[in-house]
Parts: sequence; C-alpha cells; structure tokens
Amino acid sequence: MGKNAGAHIVWDWNGTLFHDNDAIIGATNAAFAELGLEPITMEQYRALYCVPVPKFYERLLGRLPTDAEWELMDETFHRYYTEHRGRCALTEGAAELLAGWRSAGRSQSILSMYGHEDLVPLVRGFGIEAHFIRVDGRTGPSGGSKTEHMVRHVALLADVDPGRTVVIGDAADDAVAALHVGARAVLYTGGSHSRASLEAVGVPVVDTLAEAVVEAERLAA
Repeated sequence: MGKNAGAHIVWDWNGTLFHDNDAIIGATNAAFAELGLEPITMEQYRALYCVPVPKFYERLLGRLPTDAEWELMDETFHRYYTEHRGRCALTEGAAELLAGWRSAGRSQSILSMYGHEDLVPLVRGFGIEAHFIRVDGRTGPSGGSKTEHMVRHVALLADVDPGRTVVIGDAADDAVAALHVGARAVLYTGGSHSRASLEAVGVPVVDTLAEAVVEAERLAA
C-alpha cells in the first residue's frame, strides 16, 4: 500500500479515458446539419463547447434551440456517435495508468455523462472494468450538468473520503461538480475544452493523463 492509499480518482470517460474526439465532432456536425448549420472544426468546438449542451447550441444558433430542435439534434448526435465510437480507442497510456493506480492500493471510479447502459459494456469491452470500484453513466435525459450525478456517485462510494478524492476530466463541468462535493479536480486538455477555457476554472490543467495522475497524487496527499 502506498502512502496515498486513501486517495481516490473519479475519472471522466468521454474525452478523458476514451479518446473519442473524432466521433464527437462528427456527431456534432451531423446534429448541426439537421438545422442547416455549417459544420465546425474541432478547434471551434473546443473554444465554444459548454454545459448544459443547449447553451452550446445557443452560441452557434444565436438562440436556444426549441424543444423539438433539441430532441432532433440530440437524437441525431447519439445515433451518429454510436455508429462511429467503435473507431475510437482509449487515450494513450490510460490502461497503464489505471493499472498502476490500482496496484498501488488506491481506488478509482468512472462517472460519465454518457448513458449508463451504453457506458458499462464499452468500458467492459476495453478490459479495464476490474480497475474501478464503481462505473456510473448518466441516467435520465441528456444535456444537463454533472453536479447532481456527482453527488449521487460520491455518496455511493463506500469508504471514500471526498476530501481525498480528485476528479480528472476534460470539461469545466467536471471541476464544478468536484468542488460541489468537496473534492479536488484536475482538467485535461485533450478533450472537449480549450486550455484557455479550462484555465479559467482555477484548478490544475495538464496536457497528459500521466500529468493528471501526478497532480491527483499531490492533491490527495
């Protein structure tokens, strides 16, 4: 057991452990096409993306989508994403980092805003499920904040101290959710947000998952 055996990491999935940027931007542009919007680049996406997702669409439409537009775009996004996620892989080095954290006697879990019924078999398919004491995806409608899900997730983690818990994710919302439950956060630049937008949150920002784990170790000490 390492000196930080009580440290716990809550990992985000999409854009963090799972490098699915190509599927995300393709699904986003497929959704935009339903409303006649021009496609955007990954750089534009990372500069504009925010949670809740309808606010992201507002930045591009100049107004919030109607309920009917939101339902159409959301359904299109998830249909396209499901078709293309099979081409995506774990982020480089992720499997080794997960194994190393576990072998040191520390715990970790996944909390994702990806639907729970889709998330669990995807994690299992990569052969990494055993590294986690809990894997939770979103339940209920998509498009909201992670905070309420984080409250429920942390409450269900037996023998885990929120004060020694670090959330590693790629979105500002990951940090907001972490701070809400008394945990720390480290944000990774390889996913949905630009470095500038992540740095505005006021938590450590790193460019690799290896750096994120080092920061988590430091924050949870």
